[in-house]
Formats: sequence, C-alpha cells, structure tokens
Amino acid sequence: MEKYDSIWDMYQKKGMSRRSFIKACSAMTALLGLAPAMLPKVVKAAEKRLPVVIWLHGHECTGCSESFLRSSAPMTSDVILNMIALEYDDTLGAASGEFFEDHLQEVMKTYKGQYILAVEGAIPADPSGGFCMVGGKPFLNQVKEAATGAAAIIAYGTCAAWGGIQAARPNPAHALSLNEIIGNKPIINVPGCPPIPEVMTGVIAHYAMFGNLPPLDNKNCPKQFYGNRIHDTCYRRPFFDAGMYANDFNDAGARAGWCLYKLGCRGPETYASCGNMRWWNGLSYPIQSGHGCIGCTSKNFWDNDPFYRRLPEFAGLGLGNIDKIGAAVTGALAVGITAHLATSAVQKKKRDQKELEEEKKKAEAAERRSRGKD
Repeated sequence: MEKYDSIWDMYQKKGMSRRSFIKACSAMTALLGLAPAMLPKVVKAAEKRLPVVIWLHGHECTGCSESFLRSSAPMTSDVILNMIALEYDDTLGAASGEFFEDHLQEVMKTYKGQYILAVEGAIPADPSGGFCMVGGKPFLNQVKEAATGAAAIIAYGTCAAWGGIQAARPNPAHALSLNEIIGNKPIINVPGCPPIPEVMTGVIAHYAMFGNLPPLDNKNCPKQFYGNRIHDTCYRRPFFDAGMYANDFNDAGARAGWCLYKLGCRGPETYASCGNMRWWNGLSYPIQSGHGCIGCTSKNFWDNDPFYRRLPEFAGLGLGNIDKIGAAVTGALAVGITAHLATSAVQKKKRDQKELEEEKKKAEAAERRSRGKD
C-alpha cells in the first residue's frame, strides 16, 4: 500500500507555493468556524499524514453522496484527493468485486484504530431477511466489523443518523440508525435528507485537520452546523413576527414572501444551516424557493404526515397558539397605527395653530410699520 502524504506534501508535489498552502489553510479555518488565531494549529494539522477513510453504503438513495459531490467550499475533489485518503467507497470507487472487498479487509487490518468510518444509509436489523446485502453478506455484519477498528464514525444523512425513510412506518425491513447498532464508538451525526454539501465536507475536514471530533450538541451533531433553528436564520422571520402568514401556496401572501408557518413549515423546531449556508453555492434553499421546511434533519420526519399540516404551537418559546399570536400582533399593530395617526393629527393641529399665530403676528407688525410711515 502506498505511503500517505500530508496536505502540505501534496501541495509541494503539485508545485504549489507555501503561500497558496497558507491561503488554503486560512480558508479552511474560516469554513470550520474557527477564530483567526487558530490558523497556526490548522497549518500544523495540515502538515500531518492524511487520515484514512472508509465509506459504507446501506439502505439509502445515494442522495448524501450526490450532495457531497457538490460541495464548493471546500471542493469535493480537494477533500478526496488532498485532505483524506478515501480507501473504500463502493459508490465513488473505480474498483469493484472481490478485489475491492479484499482491499477493504486489508485497510481495516493495517489501519485498525486509526481510520474514519463514514456510513450512509439505514441498517436492516435482521441479517436473515436478505435486505441490503454487500458482497453476499448482510450490511449489518459489514458495519459492525468496520466499526470495531474505527477511530471515529460519521453518520451521514438522516437515514444513518435516525433511520430516515427506511425506518418510516411500517418499517418492513426493521431498519435502524447507526446509533442503535453501534453503541461503543464516538459517532458524529450529520442528519439531513440530504445534508448540505459543505456541512458534509466541513465535518470530515475538521477531523482531517485536528484528528478529533468537532464540538457536538446533545444529539451528537456538530454545533457549528446544527446550533441554530431554521426559524432563527430565516429571511421570512420578520413576517412571522408581524403575524403575516401565507394561507395557501397560491395566495397573495405566498407571492409576497410571507411566513409559511401555517402551511406546515417546521422551521421553528428544526436545527440546520439551510438559512445561512443554503444550497448550490449559497444560491437558495426550500423556504426561499417557496416551500416550507419539512424538518429533514429531525428524527422520524417522514412520519410527520401530512407535511402541510401546521404545527399547533410555536415550539420552544412557549408563546402558545400561533393564531392568537398572529391576532395579538395584528391587533397590536392596528392599535399602534391608530395611536400613531391620532398623535400625528394632534401634532399637525398644533403646528397649524402655531403657524397661524406667527402669520397673525407678522401681519400686525407689518400694519404697525405701515401706520408709522403714514
């Protein structure tokens, strides 16, 4: 097997300057949400050997891999060719068959306790059911074997993190999440259907840089990408605060870009970076295109049927029923407008009275001057 180089070694082999290398490290520091003072540590980490990665695929649609391939910062090609040593991925790999499976066994043996295991897709719990067979063996067995020697595990996508659509009612394949199968290894959950491309590359880039997990929340999701609700970063938030909601996808409110809460938007209870990072190089995301958030990073989101049934309450802030909030806000707005108009009328009357008095004084003064001349 070939000797794995560092990111800096790869820059040198390609004839790129140290300056370009430092600029790349600066960009990576910003992507990972680190302070500028962390740049020296990022540079030092980039000079170390590339981490070995094994990527397995279970019950899934390959949407997570498709998303991963569309990352622009960093570009997927840079991650695969320059930041990690991707030794096994039956979707992206050129090899296949028995030779490729033998290579997987060799990698797991040689780098036991050192490699990163990435898993995409849910895991059928019954190995005798014939669901999801890889190389003639149940995927359940492959995952357990690979997890044994992994230093860390990344659960890419809602299927791997929570079970996803495969685990939706009635779950005929008895599909489970990675967390329900592997209980003795650190797992980074990167949910989404699929996750944002830059979130996927950013998580693996963090481990490649520092050799440890990024800061995680209570669901083992990276805080820098899952620390805010969609609602907190939504550009339609001012309409929510003003009690202005679209009641139909074709009404005037929807065309004007009003809040989609009453059309089933799960933004107030969904944690993700869609509102600030967005998709396709920051171009757009579902809410911006006119469709409410369906909460695809949440557990059991496929069973939230129908998707267009609105939440009964605004979760998290204890504000109660949203209709009453909207009515109260609208009522307060109406009272405020009325009060403003009344105040403006009084002020205008005072200005008019003052102007009349000033005009009267000017007229009297002019008359006195006229009499004096006579």
